[in-house]
Amino acid sequence: MAIKDVLPQMRKERGLTQEELARKLFVTRQAVSRWENGETTPSIDMSKLIAAELDVPVMRLLDLPQEPSCQCCGTPFSVPNMDKGKNADGTENPDYCKWCYDEGSFANATMDDVIEKSAPYLVQATGVSLDEAVSFMGALLPTLGRWKDGSSN
Repeated sequence: MAIKDVLPQMRKERGLTQEELARKLFVTRQAVSRWENGETTPSIDMSKLIAAELDVPVMRLLDLPQEPSCQCCGTPFSVPNMDKGKNADGTENPDYCKWCYDEGSFANATMDDVIEKSAPYLVQATGVSLDEAVSFMGALLPTLGRWKDGSSN
C-alpha cells in the first residue's frame, strides 16, 4: 500500500493534524499534505523518521510489491536470473537466492556485508543514489526471515 494510503490513517489514529506531524518532522504542513495526496513521496530517510514518530515499522510506509523475495537480501525472485539457492544436499531452498545461499551456507555473514554487496545492484536497477540504496536496504533487511529478531541462521 502506498504511503498516501497509510499515512493519513496512521496520523489520525494518533490524533495528529498535518500541522502537528509536520512540526515533529521539521517539515511544512504542505509537505505532509503532498505525501498524503500522493503528489510526492518522502525519501527513505524521511520515511524512517515518519515511522519512528508514528511508532510503526518503516516497511509499512514503503510501497513495495508483495511478491516472493530472498529472505536474506530482499531481491524479488521475479528478477531475471534470480534463481533460488541450494541446500547442502543440492535441493532448492525456497527462501534464499543463489547469490545469498549456496550449498547450504550463506555467502555473507552480516547485514552490512549484504548491503555492501547488493546496494550497487539496487542503484543500477532503480537509479536511486547509493546513499538511498544503502538506507533502503538498512530498513528492509531487518524485516526479512534471515535477519528478523536478530537471528542470522
